[in-house]
Amino acid sequence: MQPSKERTARSPGPDVGFWQARFDARETPWDRGGINPQIEHWIRSGALRPSQDADARAVSGDDARLTRVLVPGCGSGYEVALLAEWGFDVTGVDFAPAAIERTRNRLRALLTSPRGSRMMRAEVVEADVLAYEPELAFDAVYEQTCLCALYPDHWRRYADRVHAWLRPGGRLFALFMQAPRDGARTGLIEGPPYHCDINAMRALFPGTRWEWPKPPYATVGHPNGLNELAVVLVRR
Repeated sequence: MQPSKERTARSPGPDVGFWQARFDARETPWDRGGINPQIEHWIRSGALRPSQDADARAVSGDDARLTRVLVPGCGSGYEVALLAEWGFDVTGVDFAPAAIERTRNRLRALLTSPRGSRMMRAEVVEADVLAYEPELAFDAVYEQTCLCALYPDHWRRYADRVHAWLRPGGRLFALFMQAPRDGARTGLIEGPPYHCDINAMRALFPGTRWEWPKPPYATVGHPNGLNELAVVLVRR
């Protein structure tokens, strides 16, 4: 995936028009063309479960509550559909109309397939993730390519939103994009995707607000030649 030239829109960085144009032109090198294998691993290993554990049920007062998962910057919606199929109560958010259309079409196709169920709980919201304020807190946030698509000036605000979206004890299932570039040595900010250096991530998601697991962390390869660090953080 070749880095895009630095932009000044959206104070600054890529705006909705930038992403819409990418979808319209089918220039989406960040798109795997399918589900990220790491989220399937998290689900199959039990790290991410469709129904809440005893502690979470006690907090919610609902003995049969489904796990509420938010997918910010949901893009083509592969993971939104996967989570719906597994029985999660999932919400996908994106501000590019083309992404919303793709995700909704994917959910419609799933609903009419043998794997689908009319009991599926899925919502798709067209909104800016930096301004999105849901009525209820989520149990989990799946962060894949949203953070690395935001200009670094917006990272602090985004991290604050992620913290606000989650209930205490909720989990952030993060895939931090590793996209180091030589230009950083001279102060250039190149992207998207923007490099999510682990030191920057520790500063962005500090231990006072998040419980971090001990490294090393799993590395997930991407078809574009980059890698992602898979980390699960617990909201304090």
